[in-house]
Amino acid sequence: MTEQMKSPHEMSSEELFALARQREEQEAAEKEEARRQEREALREKRRELVKQHRKELAALDREIRKLGGRVSGRGNGAGRAASEAGPSQVLCQIVSNQGEMTIGEIRAQAEQAGLNVKNISQTLGYLKRQGKLDSPRRGVYRAA
Repeated sequence: MTEQMKSPHEMSSEELFALARQREEQEAAEKEEARRQEREALREKRRELVKQHRKELAALDREIRKLGGRVSGRGNGAGRAASEAGPSQVLCQIVSNQGEMTIGEIRAQAEQAGLNVKNISQTLGYLKRQGKLDSPRRGVYRAA
């Protein structure tokens, strides 16, 4: 006879323990499946919200552009100068026009050019490693 056909009174303690362990594993698997389905539903809901958000932002950006304004924010031209050059190119142009410049001077001119100056130090370091800028002393940059 198998364990399913026996009544609990006829089972040994080992058989009862194995049956209990099997039932616990089955319940844990069911709970995990329910959590997986809930996570997937939440992810789908998030994707829909992000999609809707992007559409609304695009509509607002079109209205701003239609009125002659510049659009700021990530992924839609943020940090771009009027010439559509990237931030690195604009920083190179700023420094090459002035000769030697301090970070403060570069930051001020970059803000006037409409760049996001939040990570300007990292960008300047990147340009220095690329050989496009040179730093004769700390905090001072010039075109290479």
